Amino acid sequence: MVRVGYNHTNFNLSRMLRILSRLGNPHKKLRTVHVAGTKGKGSTCHMLAAMLQNAGHHTGLYTSPHIVDLRERICVDGELISEGDFTRLMARLAPVVHSLRRDEPTFFEILTAAAFLHFVNRKVDIAVIETGLGGRLDSTNVIQPEVCGITSISYDHVAQLGNTLEKIAEEKAGIFKPGVPVICSPQVPAVRRVLRKAAERVGCPIRFIGEDIEFSYRFESSRASGPHTRVCMATPTTRFDHLRVPLLGEHQAHNCGVALGMIDALRQAGWKISEQAAIDGLAKVRVQGRLELIRDMPRTIVDAAHNAASVAALMRAIGQNVTYDSMVVIFGCSVDKDVEGMLQQLQLGADKVIFTTSGTPRSADPHELHARFVEISQKMAQVGETLEEAYQIACKSVGRDDLICITGSVYLVGLAKQLLAAGRLQ
Repeated sequence: MVRVGYNHTNFNLSRMLRILSRLGNPHKKLRTVHVAGTKGKGSTCHMLAAMLQNAGHHTGLYTSPHIVDLRERICVDGELISEGDFTRLMARLAPVVHSLRRDEPTFFEILTAAAFLHFVNRKVDIAVIETGLGGRLDSTNVIQPEVCGITSISYDHVAQLGNTLEKIAEEKAGIFKPGVPVICSPQVPAVRRVLRKAAERVGCPIRFIGEDIEFSYRFESSRASGPHTRVCMATPTTRFDHLRVPLLGEHQAHNCGVALGMIDALRQAGWKISEQAAIDGLAKVRVQGRLELIRDMPRTIVDAAHNAASVAALMRAIGQNVTYDSMVVIFGCSVDKDVEGMLQQLQLGADKVIFTTSGTPRSADPHELHARFVEISQKMAQVGETLEEAYQIACKSVGRDDLICITGSVYLVGLAKQLLAAGRLQ
């Protein structure tokens, strides 16, 4: 669907609860943590899951969207659900889905139910659950978590969640539950006020890193480790000093802070998680599609940035962490995004932009993107009708010390990885 209406037809917790009831209420058999936010949810969830797993807890992880393989969304201890298990779950879900007749579940509801079933079948100790869209009406918002996390809130899905940061924050705060602690990344004052009021209304303790939780970070570079960010966090029960963030970019420091704060909340609740186990687990984190180098010659990175704030963070992260002479950005995005905002941020970092499409129904027309970019920027820009064509143009434009960056859409990043694996990006 090009535009998804944020209404009780498409987003309906009562329907989700009916599905789960017919499956034996698997969500009630799980201990979980829940993460919402605009950007950084996936990275935060991966870091949190890695620390829990390394501390000896059998850990489920449910994230979205996937980059290449649908099964990436449902993992246990870092392993994708097997094709056999996935097929068996779909067979079990099929009669339940069909029994609802006219009130058919959405794609995301079906996958969320499958994840809950899989985690119960695998007897996980705890499952890390990322919201899909929003929070209040999100299919995942049927769980009673041990702790909630809120990552950075910015403009995205404004047609569904609202056209102000306050409205978007209100929707994200819909995951708050009475008595369940909430750990938040730093937010602009208006968002912070909304989240604090929501927590007070629901009756749950809320702590912001850098404000209620002692937290700091710094960027550094060394010959052994290259450019990276280190964080420090201290609470009455937990202390992490000069801990290296495994993912590149200043924004990942805040995501890491939320994950560490959630680990501290779990420790306070009695979960056995040693600080060293968490540190060692964090060091193992690798996440697809986040400043990921997919080719050495020419140097090509992909990043799933898909709103203005994440494109801005990407441009900063590349400037801090990657040495290059000039950068050619291959860009394609969905038509329902903040296209103007993304283009504004793009022109601040790119030396040349090649607009293209991932070929999905939601893709913005690359010629329209090109026309709008030319209006706001003096940078060089072209159009590639397909990603293969765009990449060929980029390859002819770069030298040994230059960089190609493919970004703007999760779909585009996934397509780039698929084409590279098939030998079709030349």
